[in-house]
Amino acid sequence: MSAADFKDGLIAEIPNLRAFAASLSGSMQLADDLVQDTLLKAWGNAEKFQPGTSLRAWLFTILRNTYYSLYRKRGREVQDSEGTYADRLATHGNQESHLDLADFRKALAKLPEEQREVLIMVGATGLSYEETAEICGVAIGTIKSRVNRARAKLAELLSIGGVDDLGPDRRITAAVQRAGPEPVGS
Repeated sequence: MSAADFKDGLIAEIPNLRAFAASLSGSMQLADDLVQDTLLKAWGNAEKFQPGTSLRAWLFTILRNTYYSLYRKRGREVQDSEGTYADRLATHGNQESHLDLADFRKALAKLPEEQREVLIMVGATGLSYEETAEICGVAIGTIKSRVNRARAKLAELLSIGGVDDLGPDRRITAAVQRAGPEPVGS
C-alpha cells in the first residue's frame, strides 16, 4: 500500500473513529484528542499495517487501546450514570427527533461499557462480529451475546416493546388508524 493510499484510508475513517471515540469517552473534546492520537500512532506505525486486512479494525484497535491506557494512567474512570456528559453532546431543538436522540444517548450511556462498546462497533460503524471480536480480544460468541444484551437493555430503557414503538412514524400510523380506511376509488 502506498503512502498516499494509506493516508487516504486514514482520512476516510476519521468520521467512524470520531463516533466510536465519542461513544467510549462521552466527550467530543476527548474524542477528538483520541482520534488525533490514534491517527498519529497509525501514521507512525504504518509499516506495521498488513495490506489486505481491515484498516478500520486496525485503527479501532489503536483507538480502543489508547482510550483504555489513558484511563489506566488516570487510575479512575468517569461515570456518566446521570447522563450529564451525554446531554452535552446533543443540541436540543423543538423537534421530537432531537428528544428521541437525547433519550437514546442517555440510554446508551447507561449500558455497561462492554455492551456499549460492541454495540457501537457492530451497530453504528458497521464492523463485523469477527472484526469486533478481534479488536476486543474475545470470542465471536461473546460479542454476539454482548450486542444482544445491549439491544435488549436499550429497548427496555427506551420502553420499546416492538416495531410499532419505533420512530416518528408511530404518530402517523396512529393518526391514519384513527381516521379509518380510505374510501375506495379516491
